[in-house]
Amino acid sequence: MRRFLTLLSAVLITACSDGDLQIETIDFDDTPVQFCDSQTTTDSNFFFKISGDQALILVLQDGVLANEVSDGTIVSTVPGQSRLIYRIFTDDVSKTYFCDELPPAEPSVLEEVEAAAGEILVTTLQSESDSTVFEHNIVLSNISLVNDKGERITDLRINNFGTITTSE
Repeated sequence: MRRFLTLLSAVLITACSDGDLQIETIDFDDTPVQFCDSQTTTDSNFFFKISGDQALILVLQDGVLANEVSDGTIVSTVPGQSRLIYRIFTDDVSKTYFCDELPPAEPSVLEEVEAAAGEILVTTLQSESDSTVFEHNIVLSNISLVNDKGERITDLRINNFGTITTSE
């Protein structure tokens, strides 16, 4: 009888379902930052990273990028001041999807998850080789992505969003 109960307990434990929970790995660290303008300026606030059929979209609050060395790190909260959005598409996506006046009908968005919490950290340095050029290093901190079912994406490997260069 004891063996039966042990076997039954083992079967019940392994048979439990996690429901629709899907653990996803989101890794954009080695993906370059893209933007639609021919050159970024301090007015630019829309940046994105593309990896096949996935995209990470950053909409910075106005005034975060400035052509001056920052006094420490500038913090912009998510979702209050800035927005970070993760999208999965039906097929590979390109820069034209984000930059055309009318985005193409295909690929379409399968899932969109907006960050529910976190911070965008920006540090601005002046270029050592050109005093009119400024480099803005953007880091994502404590980002929490939760889909519309309330499921948290736990394997989040997006820390360094990238460096954006502006000039006077």
